[in-house]
Amino acid sequence: MGLIMRVDNVPAGPGHSGKADSWRRHLPYLLILALALAGVAYANMSQKSLAGYWELLALISGGVCIFTEWGKIEDKQARVRLVWTQAIHWIAVLVAMNIMLLSGVQQLLPAPATSLVLLMLLALGSFLAGLNLASLELCFLGLVLALTVPAVSWVKQSMLFVILAGAFVVGIGITFWSSRKEK
Repeated sequence: MGLIMRVDNVPAGPGHSGKADSWRRHLPYLLILALALAGVAYANMSQKSLAGYWELLALISGGVCIFTEWGKIEDKQARVRLVWTQAIHWIAVLVAMNIMLLSGVQQLLPAPATSLVLLMLLALGSFLAGLNLASLELCFLGLVLALTVPAVSWVKQSMLFVILAGAFVVGIGITFWSSRKEK
């Protein structure tokens, strides 16, 4: 019976930082989150649905699921099962996205709403993949992506408030700066 030592259980040596390793481990999830936020921002500015972008992001998410779990699995059969289950999972997400992109459905939704629906499907796919893989990071990513949808809606509805608050802050800043300059 041989002794197998896993690399991820080795304590950090003098040249390695635990924070750097943690940052590197979470980088794929942060990348998906950043791409999703950039897609939401662009979709809101351009008033387009960006269907291809969300589909590409779903494929990237599937790749991240496989990539992040691959090193945790040592059995070849379990790795094949990982690839197949994630492929089927993300194909199902893509099918749901494409159903939302059918012309009959598109007539009911404006382009920005379509982007939010596709983002919500991506969020659901990420959360369910996290449950399937017992990955807290993926579940959290799915939750954050899902919370982005109402956040975008709130920001759009309160844009006048945000503009007025910004003008108020700028006005106070100018007032204090000019009064300070006079002294």
